[in-house]
Amino acid sequence: MPVVHLHKSQPDEAAVINLPGSKSESNRALLINALCPQPGSLANLAPARDTAIMQKLLAQKESEYDARDAGTVMRFMTAWLAIKGRPATITGSPRMLERPIAPLVEALQQLGANITYLGRKGYPPLQFNGFGRQLTNCLSIDSSLSSQYISALLMIAPVLPEGLTLQLTGTPVSMPYIDMTISLMQHFGVAVQHHHLTFTVPPQAYRYRPFTVEADWSAASYWYALFALSNRQKMILRGLKSTSTQGDRVVAEMMQAFGITSTWQDADLVLGKKPATLPAALDFINCPDLAQTFAVLCAAKEHPCTFSGLQTLKIKETDRVAALHNELQKLGGGLHENAGRWQLQPFKKDWQASQKPTIATYHDHRMAMAFTPLVAQRDISIAEPDVVAKSYPGFWQDLRNCGIEMEQT
Repeated sequence: MPVVHLHKSQPDEAAVINLPGSKSESNRALLINALCPQPGSLANLAPARDTAIMQKLLAQKESEYDARDAGTVMRFMTAWLAIKGRPATITGSPRMLERPIAPLVEALQQLGANITYLGRKGYPPLQFNGFGRQLTNCLSIDSSLSSQYISALLMIAPVLPEGLTLQLTGTPVSMPYIDMTISLMQHFGVAVQHHHLTFTVPPQAYRYRPFTVEADWSAASYWYALFALSNRQKMILRGLKSTSTQGDRVVAEMMQAFGITSTWQDADLVLGKKPATLPAALDFINCPDLAQTFAVLCAAKEHPCTFSGLQTLKIKETDRVAALHNELQKLGGGLHENAGRWQLQPFKKDWQASQKPTIATYHDHRMAMAFTPLVAQRDISIAEPDVVAKSYPGFWQDLRNCGIEMEQT
């Protein structure tokens, strides 16, 4: 099993990090671009493996599709294949076949798509057998499970013969990702009417316009955490937008409580230090991908904190709640659920000096990157380091570039 060994390092110089493009924005832009009558080129696409998979599947002519471990690819390609009107199948990694897809499939079936399950009902793999006439132009869908189902339906809505009105039920999760989807649809010339939890998309054509993917705020969160645990007084993050539609942009606001300032200097985001006032509670309902970052940061700060909005983490690349609890325990911490809230138990008092643990990553890129900032305070080892290729292939090289020593065995 490959392991990367990180050695405690506290460089004083200001690090400059050129962040990769957002895979969330990239994968949406790729699907919308493919739906344009005359597609064009997209700039600064994410180097993420998920984005490479999305590009490959949209371009392939074969009828057998493999989304591997890419959740957005599975959901977005399911909607794409449903309306293409030709026989096809889609499958994924063993973990992907455990991730539910029934709400999206049922919605597409109601629209007129002929989709059948090839294995367990409600889960991939799927068989597509064409799309007859559109059976309805109005759907309701539970928004408490995954925003990706909703984004997938919205993106195909304009090319449906009758368009689509989508009514969200339940308590929405990750709403900023739906806002991102709508923003991208509008960029490519599609009108979306939005009133409370109802979205109406008339039938219309996408129109290609040049588009540059912005840098990834989720990736930025790991550098915020490293900075918060280090003695550094300055760090520069490049490629982000202050007007971003990415939900994880809230990391800048949330990190203020941990003593981190965020100042824009032209196109650079400059991180600085101020006194911290650590929060008693944090809600991740709109930014679940930040939960691992803050769980490790709070534990390292020896600060107990109540988390909410973690319900979607159980159906991600792994059960992230269980994975976090297991790995936090290695340094005396934990994550305990009680009545829909989670209590973060911090690391034990001497965690910096305890025996060096090896953090398991569970085939989850965010587990690897969330625990890495601990290197600011102690040596740490991360198993299966190549898992970061899913979203941030250059992560380890960027870490070296900012002065962190490491070796791989």
